[in-house]
Amino acid sequence: MIFHRALQREMASSAGAAFTVLFTILLTWALMGILGKAAGGKVASSDVVALLFFAMLNYLPTVLILTSFISVLAVVTRSYRDSEMVVWFASGLSLVRWVRPVLMFGLPIVIMTGALSLFAAPWASAKSAAFAQRFEKREDLKKVSPGQFKESSSTNRVFFVEGATGEATVVQNVFVNTVDKNGNTIVVAKEGVIEQSPEGGSFLVLKNGRRYQGTPGQADFRTMEFERYSMRVANKVAALDPIMSSDALSTAELIARPGNDARAELLYRISAPIICLLLLLLAIPLGFVNPRAGSSANLIIALLIFFTYNNLVRLAEHSVSQGKISFGVAWWPLHLITLLCVVGMFSWRLNVNHLYHPRVLWATLKRIRAPGQAVVK
Repeated sequence: MIFHRALQREMASSAGAAFTVLFTILLTWALMGILGKAAGGKVASSDVVALLFFAMLNYLPTVLILTSFISVLAVVTRSYRDSEMVVWFASGLSLVRWVRPVLMFGLPIVIMTGALSLFAAPWASAKSAAFAQRFEKREDLKKVSPGQFKESSSTNRVFFVEGATGEATVVQNVFVNTVDKNGNTIVVAKEGVIEQSPEGGSFLVLKNGRRYQGTPGQADFRTMEFERYSMRVANKVAALDPIMSSDALSTAELIARPGNDARAELLYRISAPIICLLLLLLAIPLGFVNPRAGSSANLIIALLIFFTYNNLVRLAEHSVSQGKISFGVAWWPLHLITLLCVVGMFSWRLNVNHLYHPRVLWATLKRIRAPGQAVVK
């Protein structure tokens, strides 16, 4: 029991370090992507923190799977490197005795991975889609990022503002180019304010500016200076597709919803905790390393196994979504093959490690002949 508690503490410490590194890398990568979208005017700058939170909830199942796999592998590898496993086997203990402490450490992670994959990640995807839909329904000018040209939803007007305050309700140094049947109309102003009319429409009220109207290439442009000029800002009335994508549906809705896309998404969600459990067990025999050799090869092999396993699950999901394979046939063979690999690895390591048994060691010593000495009896 003392050994089990010490082993669990070591695996928890290794998991904390691995999780910190992986989470920081994914957090930085996700933040860069969301900030790029915000700078490009695809998402609202005020939604960056919320979208980052939703993105990390989607990534957490993968992070937890890789964290648990690496932490168990690192502890087993260290035990081999420090020759603790030689003492372990020489004491008559089997490698199978590692399964219990590893499961006691890993089962909470498996449960957490299943909860995130089945419930939290779909909720985060739905919230992220709702934020994107809300941004698409905003007025044209509110979607303009300062310093960038932005096309309106009606595609006949281009906005440019140098600065914005008050959540884009007040903008400075405004440029608006409108193309209609009368030609081009260019309006520049020092300031603009979005106002709501009693009828429910939105108007951009420009102050202290000029208006140019005419046809490019001709000299009949008309110029007008104004102190106050109002133009209607079109709202995007075309709504997004009301049918949500499969990854944004809850697990209960996926089960009740027919179709290959729903079954493919369900396959991927239920695979996450299974992958986590099988990789935990696979890390025990996979952690063997020669104490005289380096241990970096084990980590590289572990990463290759993880990405190969995950990509094969994605391939099965894609096959189900295209209708090439049914859900009942696709969800279990890959996990069964992995389980057989785990059993085979354990059997192979047990056959190799039986050489460390005390009876085998004693029989080996009896067969050793030193020069000028009798056989040990």
